[in-house]
Amino acid sequence: MQFTSTQKRALAWFALLLGMLLAMWLLAPVLTPFVVAAILAYALTPVVDWLDDLGRGRVPRLLAVVLVEVLFLLLMMALMLLVVPILAKQLPLLRDQVPPLMDRFNGFLQPLLTQFGLHVTLDVAGLKTFAMDHLNANFQDSLGRLLESAKLGGSVALSVVGNAVLIPVVLFYLLMEWRRFMTLLVNLVPPRLRGVVDGFTQEADGVLGQYLRGQLLVMGVLAVYYSVGLMLFGLDLALPIGVFTGLAVAIPYVGFGLGLVMALLAGFLEFSTQTGHVSALVMVAVVYGLGQLIEGFVLTPRLVGERIGLHPLAVIFALLAFGHLLGFVGVLIALPLSAVLLVAGRRLRSAYLGSALYQES
Repeated sequence: MQFTSTQKRALAWFALLLGMLLAMWLLAPVLTPFVVAAILAYALTPVVDWLDDLGRGRVPRLLAVVLVEVLFLLLMMALMLLVVPILAKQLPLLRDQVPPLMDRFNGFLQPLLTQFGLHVTLDVAGLKTFAMDHLNANFQDSLGRLLESAKLGGSVALSVVGNAVLIPVVLFYLLMEWRRFMTLLVNLVPPRLRGVVDGFTQEADGVLGQYLRGQLLVMGVLAVYYSVGLMLFGLDLALPIGVFTGLAVAIPYVGFGLGLVMALLAGFLEFSTQTGHVSALVMVAVVYGLGQLIEGFVLTPRLVGERIGLHPLAVIFALLAFGHLLGFVGVLIALPLSAVLLVAGRRLRSAYLGSALYQES
């Protein structure tokens, strides 16, 4: 079978794309900090450019990049530090509540096991001593034991620490050289195709901008919702837990799960009576159950999905598919990549409908 020159070029581009996708799949763990840094650079470059324009060339780009990256890192640290007041308040309560909680648990478990013919005796006194020893230890001792048990030299811990160091470094160089990198990529495109590619990149850039604005709206609305919802149930730590949950939903599932666990633990410790435990369960079930429904069926589909033209089913499928292929990074980049693929799909559909192949069928 003979191929025309156009078909050969199309096959060559397809093979190149397939090879790039295969390489990305094989190198996914190595590419993680670079992918995350590239996403952050894409989002932060307009801010750096705005500072450049504001300074009218008198402010070096280096200063603008350092300022933007430092502010971004401080914002991320502030989000993480929302957990500090939660721990500071909950640890003393946890020390006070552990002994009675263990007694109640033992009183509930023993009759249940006896009904099934199981005669198991729990060493409640030993468990109390073990728990109190760890809760009463100072922070340095706890941190030392944590690092020792986690085996900091292990691959997982090294990967986390390495990414935490590498991502800001990569982000700095990408912000400094973003225009040059984009120019190099554009120069790889054949001149006769640059008009088509420029149109595609402009449309994709518009869709991605809408996605980022939509995601920020979702985070803001949910931060207010969770804070107010937990306040209505009388939780003292409603504000930090609510804000943390709302902002952490940028990481699908993980952020929501962390916020839910924090609220449940805070509720159990603050409402220490038996009826209080029921109140904590009701609080979490109502606030977080309703919040998940609002996010999944109203906010994300309308503020994110509709802005980029994705059907709610497509949003769910994209999260599952990219998460399965690329893990945690896949979940992070699922919707932005889906937006770009949507633009490509629209253009392919328009080209097909206008082609002779469609007209003849």
